[in-house]
Amino acid sequence: MSALAAAVALFLLLNLAAALVVVARGPGAADRMLAALLFGTTGVAVLMLGALALAQPPIVDVALVLALLAAIAGIAFARRGWRAPERGDA
Repeated sequence: MSALAAAVALFLLLNLAAALVVVARGPGAADRMLAALLFGTTGVAVLMLGALALAQPPIVDVALVLALLAAIAGIAFARRGWRAPERGDA
């Protein structure tokens, strides 16, 4: 099982490398934020697979903290980017 988990983790790390290119060349803030969310979700997956492959349950706690941080970053970006129109604009 650990060989399969390591292979999937390697594939996900290659996916992260591709996302890094998007972050470097992304045309807008939304593209960069989506890549950052991809870092968060893929990082959680890699950490969970690493915890499984290495039989280290405390790594799961680190993965859960990373998931919370990614969710908070996404919410903060959405609140900053899409505000309700001012009442005087109508």
